[in-house]
This record gives sequence, C-alpha cells and structure tokens, in this order.
Amino acid sequence: MSGFLVFLCVIALVLINVPIAVALGVAAVIAMIATQGSASLPNLAIAMYQGATSFPLIAIPLFILAGAIMNTSGISRRLIDFCNAMLGSMRGALAQVNVLTSMFFAEISGSAVADVAATGPILSPAMKARGYSGPFTAAVTSSSASLAIIIPPSIPMILYAVMAGTSVVQLFVAGIVPGLVAGFAMMGLCHYYAVKNNWPREDPFKLRKLWASFKDASWALTLPLIILGGIFGGVVTATEGAALAVVAALFVGLVIYRELDWRHLRDAIIDGGVQTGVVMLLVASSGLLGLYLTEVQVPQTIAAALMHVTSNKWAVLALLNVFFLFIGMFLHSAAAIILVVPIVMPLVTAVGIDPVHFGIVVTLNLAIGQQTPPVASVLMITCSIAKENVWDVTRANLPFIGVLLATLLLVTYVPATTLGLVDLFYR
Repeated sequence: MSGFLVFLCVIALVLINVPIAVALGVAAVIAMIATQGSASLPNLAIAMYQGATSFPLIAIPLFILAGAIMNTSGISRRLIDFCNAMLGSMRGALAQVNVLTSMFFAEISGSAVADVAATGPILSPAMKARGYSGPFTAAVTSSSASLAIIIPPSIPMILYAVMAGTSVVQLFVAGIVPGLVAGFAMMGLCHYYAVKNNWPREDPFKLRKLWASFKDASWALTLPLIILGGIFGGVVTATEGAALAVVAALFVGLVIYRELDWRHLRDAIIDGGVQTGVVMLLVASSGLLGLYLTEVQVPQTIAAALMHVTSNKWAVLALLNVFFLFIGMFLHSAAAIILVVPIVMPLVTAVGIDPVHFGIVVTLNLAIGQQTPPVASVLMITCSIAKENVWDVTRANLPFIGVLLATLLLVTYVPATTLGLVDLFYR
C-alpha cells in the first residue's frame, strides 16, 4: 500500500507541473522519512550519487551530444537529398522520404527529439509547399521520429539496460527487426495515402542524381556503419561507441563538410548539456525512489500479487502492455523506465519473460507514448516546429500509431522478431 501511495504522489505532482525529477525525489524523501524517520536523511546523497554513476549511463550524454552536433553540421540535409534521389519518382515521395530519412537518422542519434529537430524544419515546409496537409505532414514527421528509439542506438534502451541489469548490445541488436518493420510499414501507409489522394511525384529517377547525392551523403551514411559496426562487432562497448559517435560527428562536421563552426559547436554542447542534465537528474532522483521501494519490497509484493492472478507470461505481457501504454501517456520515456521497470522486473523474471525481449516491448510502448497526448513529447515538439494544432495532428497520426501498435503486438507475441538475431549472434 505504501508503494502505491508513493506512485500516486509522483503522478499527482507531475500532473500539477512539478518537474518529474523533483517529483520522484520529493515522493521518495517523504516516504523514507515517514517510514524510517530522520535517520534515513544521511543516506539520501549517497543514494542519488550511486543512482547516477553506472558506467553505461555515460553513453547517454555522449549520444545526445553527437545528435546535437549532427543537427548543425549538414548531415540531415544530405540524408534528405539522398533519400529524395532514391524515392523522388514515387507518388507521394516526400512522405516516403520523411520516413526513410528518420530511419537513417535513427541509426546515428538514438533520440526521437534529435530526429525531429534535425528533419522537421527542412521537411515540414517542403511537404506543405507541395500540397500535403499540415496535420498529415506533422503526423508523419512525428511518428517516424519515434523510430529513433526503436532502431539502435537508443537512449531509452540504455536506460532500460541499466535499470533491468541486461545487455545494451543485445537490446540494440533486438531492436533492428522491429524498427525496420515499423519503418517500412509506415512507408507502405504513406504509399496508400499517396495513391488514394493522387499526391505528386517529385523528380523522375536519374541514376546520375542518385550517384551525386550518394557521394555527397557518403560520410553521413558511413556514420551508422562506424558506430553500430563497432558495437555489434565487439570492437567497442556501447559507451565507447557513443564516444566514437561524437568523434565521428566532429570529424565529419569540421573536416569533411566544414559546416560546423565554433558558434554551432558551442550551441550543440550547451544543448547536449541541458538535455543530459535533465536525464541524469531523473536517474539520480530515481535512485532515492529505488532505495525506498527495495527496502519495503514493493516489486516483490506486486510480483506475488499478479502471480496469484495469472502466471501465464503471455497474459502478463498483455497486462504490462496496457500498463505501459497508459503510463506513456503521462510520463516521458526516461521517467517511465526509471519509475516502473525496477518495480516490474521481479514479475517479468518470475514468469519467464526474456529481459531483452521485454526491453523492446517497453521501448515500443514508450515510442507510442511519445505520440499520445497529454504529454506526447515528440508530437508536441513536431507541432511546434510545423505550427499545427495538436489535436488535428493527433487525428492524422492515428493510422501511424496503429502501425506502432501492430508492431508492438508482433514483437510481444512473436519473440523471434526481437530475439532471433540475438540468439544467432550473441548467445
């Protein structure tokens, strides 16, 4: 009961616009003082420090910084040009280009917000100028951006790995097939709308243009091979791969494309620092909450209670899907992972769900949460960039959310979609 009250306290504080990190810390401190008295206060700073000093977490600020650098170094524009040269002859090409560019960018940044920030200001005006409706333009931009947390590398996957005590590399590998399935399904949906609405073609296919755009984007296309190839090949860890991403982004931006000046680099560092501060404060304050929940054995209590209801892992997965879809509507992905994953992991383990499989299930749920109001972090940013009404965009976004839901069901009940490559190469 005490754990349930703490959870309600966190939700209530978030709903009245208290920052999530502060809400987590306040609820944990109040609960610890109420149950243990002031004797628990000296342990608070230690718990926060230990919560934020896990080595894999170093990858988060590095991937954030790499994404911020890439946003200002001409990489996104070259990726868009290359995708347009490939798909420009198709009907509704710009919608297809929007999704494919997000899939490429997802292999570099690990952040849906970084994806929107990179592609939205370029593609949104271009699509509107070619006659696409504003709500549809924002919907396809927003939903495809969430592929960035499904296709590796992924910042939420890193957080999950730390909270669940599982392998970051295996999670990255497990996300490849679901990310590609969701991305190509979105492209198929765009093609359906293009034929239905007789949307325009851009340019006839020209091999010369494709080759020119490929050469111009070759370094941008090489970045995922360097980063993911190093991680999957065992040359570097995920954390070292994040550092490699920063070095590669700096090299491409400063030496190859020469569009990254010192002013843009300073802005990228500041932007990366702010985003890192938000995430790491969440992680640190979650250390307090985790300490309290562990001491009162809330995870074990919840696991035992649900085991009395059902011990069938497929039924448990269905219940957890509903729970995470609901939580995702009100909490950002990082906060949801930090708050909920440590609580449900004993149940997940008890019923025999593979932690890597469950990590992709959680990630897909939170990708949907990025698109569903009232919080809908990625949707809100996209609407701000595209200057569109949130509810108009939400209606246009429902079919794309349907694609993500269908992918979630596939991943949930056909574990081979996530574990096939993992079992083949890493087990």
